[in-house]
Amino acid sequence: MLFSSESVTEGHPDKLADQISDSVLDAILEQDPYGRVACETMLTTGLVVVAGEISTSAYVDVASVARRVIKDAGYDQDESGFDGNACGVMVAIDEQSVEIAEGVSDRAYLDQNEIINLDPEKIGAGDQGLMFGYACDETPDFMPMPIWWAHRITKELALSRKSGELSYLRPDGKSLVTIDYENGKPVSVPSIVVSTQTEPGIELDKLKNDVVERIIKPTAPEGMSIDQTQFLINPSGSFVLGGPRADTGLTGRKIIVDTYGGYARHGGGAFSGKDATKVDRSGAYAARAVAKSIVKAGLASQCEIQVAYAIGVVEPVSLNIQTFDTNKVDVEQIKRAVNEIFDLRPGAIINNFALLEPRFRPTASYGHFGRNEESFTWEHVDNYVDELKRYFSLP
Repeated sequence: MLFSSESVTEGHPDKLADQISDSVLDAILEQDPYGRVACETMLTTGLVVVAGEISTSAYVDVASVARRVIKDAGYDQDESGFDGNACGVMVAIDEQSVEIAEGVSDRAYLDQNEIINLDPEKIGAGDQGLMFGYACDETPDFMPMPIWWAHRITKELALSRKSGELSYLRPDGKSLVTIDYENGKPVSVPSIVVSTQTEPGIELDKLKNDVVERIIKPTAPEGMSIDQTQFLINPSGSFVLGGPRADTGLTGRKIIVDTYGGYARHGGGAFSGKDATKVDRSGAYAARAVAKSIVKAGLASQCEIQVAYAIGVVEPVSLNIQTFDTNKVDVEQIKRAVNEIFDLRPGAIINNFALLEPRFRPTASYGHFGRNEESFTWEHVDNYVDELKRYFSLP
């Protein structure tokens, strides 16, 4: 079975939009942890539009936030295709709907250690929706190999550009990794596609050699041979014009890049620009934590969790667990353990993963899952793994 997943760099216009939306969210949470944020961004030639519904006591210079993100991504002069110093920024923000706000209580408290928390009994879901979480044991980060490797390639493109190792690269780019599976295990890599924006005049042969030798080979998973892999580097030829000048960017248009590369199902909503009362985001993070804990505890080789919510309702309306016949213990027992160990109420999710703190801009590039950075709290599941092992009397 062949399966392909793609990733895009932080300079891709859709990812610029996600980063701006999440940077606005972080800027608000720095001043007002209880701010309610639904921020959308669009970028096109010479223009950024930031819109949405935000209720907060904070003041944020949204235009400055947007410009900083654009320049950080490498668009700081017109030659790059977009200039964060000179582009126009239009802001069109209104307050959150009163009817939506009434479904989510504002009550919060400081505990004895002055850690910001919400009362889980009084925090209903910010909207109805269904979310999925997934994990598997085919990579060290419990992610499917195609998306895991695709992210490594695009991140290395950006690092090589910023460090000056490949100084002729420009910010826009993407990768596509195809893996051949036999009996559910990755065995070979038929092809890898990399399209990357460059300065004018770069010879294709040089680009191909640099990308293969300096980007792809160093990121290859241990034990995965690429001797027979077909490398398609800038297959359409020249790629000089990129970023928002070449393609409009929108928040939430790369949701499969954000999650599991299409290897697992995705719920109905995007993540970026939404505070954690929006279960599109917090519910998906919690579902990933559950799935990863199950696989890391050795209860299954694959696990997919679905959780669903109703607006204003504290408890989830459904929870489904699939292990695709890879479970080592009875699935019904796993379900009982999950119900006992994991609290999937929105307020509890926010508290357990510290989602009132500004930690979201890094999620807007290279995926929300399979990350080891400290701020990705939903990925740090060792406590849950230990509880599952105790539940099943595992060593």
